Amino acid sequence: MPRFRNESSLAKRSWKKSANKFKILSSRFSRYGILFVISAPSGAGKTTLVDALRKTSEFVYSVSCTTRPTRVGEAEGEDYQFLAESEFTARVRAGEFLEHAQVHGHYYGTLLKPIVENLKNGRDVLIDIDTQGAANIRSSKDEFIRQALADVFIMPPDVDELRRRLTKRGTETAEQIEARLAAAISEMESWAKYRYTIISRTTEEDLQKFRHIMNAERYLSRRLIQK
Repeated sequence: MPRFRNESSLAKRSWKKSANKFKILSSRFSRYGILFVISAPSGAGKTTLVDALRKTSEFVYSVSCTTRPTRVGEAEGEDYQFLAESEFTARVRAGEFLEHAQVHGHYYGTLLKPIVENLKNGRDVLIDIDTQGAANIRSSKDEFIRQALADVFIMPPDVDELRRRLTKRGTETAEQIEARLAAAISEMESWAKYRYTIISRTTEEDLQKFRHIMNAERYLSRRLIQK
């Protein structure tokens, strides 16, 4: 038998042995879920990005609670969990929220228990939240939550583009747009506090960038748990 054929056969057996060894090794590891938190100023493209991500089965989407009235087209349990103020404040006192805040006279919050349960079962969780809520999660006293966190800020290319996007909606007056721009500029100052920042372009580009972040986080050695 020619020498090269023997060498090829030996290399093939060696490759199979290594592959089998890796298969056995990889089966000894699992990981907890990752808490993906996305924030962005109004008009930066966050809602479109989150809607695209929710169409996949790669995440459990965390539905926030609120005391504000239901708007036309909103569904209970899909857009928000709508609570009476008395129930919301009772849950706050019971320590049931990962974070909560009062915005424009209404309460908003993220329930802690379902997030922890999903993360401990190895399921990644996606939260769409403002900069205040993200800061509260970032400073959580729960080490498990802080270790699970991967926060992402969606930054508009510039203020002129943000104004163009808000105007294109056609749902607000010029005064309301300027108020949103002022709030957005303030929120944009928080970008450096996030682990990742995506400069928003098209929906397809933003989605691709987020998937790169998602994959990088899933491959982190520190997230592996040896069985």
